[in-house]
Amino acid sequence: VQLQASGGGLVQAGGSLRLSCAASGRTFSTYGMGWFRQAPGKQRELVAGITRAAMTTCADYVKGRFTISRVNAENTAVYYCAAENGGTYYRNPKLYDYWGQGTLVTVSS
Repeated sequence: VQLQASGGGLVQAGGSLRLSCAASGRTFSTYGMGWFRQAPGKQRELVAGITRAAMTTCADYVKGRFTISRVNAENTAVYYCAAENGGTYYRNPKLYDYWGQGTLVTVSS
């Protein structure tokens, strides 16, 4: 599967931003999914995850979406979506099988 994250950009502190992850090749419901962020000079960290089982209960238009609310400077980072063949999600980015290219979120004060 190929993943593509989108929706990043410049957002004012206190606002919100919706990120999307598009999958080609196979549907989201086949995988566990994780959203990660990586700020400059920092390690990639998990910010949200959903298992395959939980995803089957979501409407199609919800799958692959991640909303950041009440953003602040700490939210400035490149955000990535990732998929895991086993149907779960992990904090360790090395355990994911597929990655999107990342989308940059910049929070302005």
